Amino acid sequence: MVDEPRPSWAFLTNHAQVLVCIAHEPGARLRDISDRVGITERAAHRIVAELADAGYITRERTGRRNTYLVHTERPLPDALARDQNVGDLLAVLARPGHATPAVEDGASR
Repeated sequence: MVDEPRPSWAFLTNHAQVLVCIAHEPGARLRDISDRVGITERAAHRIVAELADAGYITRERTGRRNTYLVHTERPLPDALARDQNVGDLLAVLARPGHATPAVEDGASR
């Protein structure tokens, strides 16, 4: 079977891809996130800051590195998916057997 060429576009925004990366690996470095998503480290830094500012993730300093916590109860910001939350998205996109650290049902740190 011949491999079909991939489209030049993506279904998921860079923000969604960064969130999935963080859910898969809460201790991921910005360099690792940028490599996986295919964006610059500066863009990854901006997106992580925007996700944190909007309340979708919380950053905790662990030594010299950050560990991220995903808030799965937060609603998706998209008009067509406002009745869904981050946990619903990650349930579809997260790999089986990989826990997603989360703050459940509105609890905060």
